[in-house]
Amino acid sequence: MIALVTGANRGIGREVCRQLAALGHTVLLTARSQEAAAAAAAELGPHVRPLRLDVTRADDVARAAEEVAERHGRLDALVNNAAITYDTWQRAATADLDVVRRAAETNLYGPWRLTQALLPLLRRSEHPRVVNVSSEAASLTGMGGGTPAYTASKTALNALTRMLAAELRPDGILVNAICPGWVATDMGGPGGRPVADGAAGIVWAATLPDDGPTGGFFRDGRPLPW
Repeated sequence: MIALVTGANRGIGREVCRQLAALGHTVLLTARSQEAAAAAAAELGPHVRPLRLDVTRADDVARAAEEVAERHGRLDALVNNAAITYDTWQRAATADLDVVRRAAETNLYGPWRLTQALLPLLRRSEHPRVVNVSSEAASLTGMGGGTPAYTASKTALNALTRMLAAELRPDGILVNAICPGWVATDMGGPGGRPVADGAAGIVWAATLPDDGPTGGFFRDGRPLPW
């Protein structure tokens, strides 16, 4: 399997790469900096290869798609993990909309842009999977106030997941949103669950069997309310 993971030089993304590589898959570890991607990939072994990618830049996305096509000819799993701005200091009623826009560029438009660019390569796979790393904060069922940039962008990512799953079902491309839970990372802060536990649900979605679910929202392989 050829898998591409965004925002993968640290935290959950890095651990997803490690777990996929441990299963014998070839993993393209992406980061905005070539140096950061190369350093992380070198630590994870020969199955992990670095790729510079800023998902907010259309030229970066196009170049990355060309590189994957030239080197591998297909893509089996796309893990849209890159995310920014867990804005605990903001409230929706007073939010700085420039902060919201910047969050959306990475958290929503980035995965959307990248998925569109890589669809031709996913269609060449026998078992194509798209995993959008989301958050239970995006669940409308229990939503309250706070973290407006992060929450709104992840809620929109969930909507994108549903639309893509419906549209790509005829191609056999399974598309799901995964909440890794509160994980002890730079973004999540101390006190969360181990990174390996949060990453495991993402790896599960990236390696689903052909009769697996699509258009779902899961944590640890169990459905979450939308």
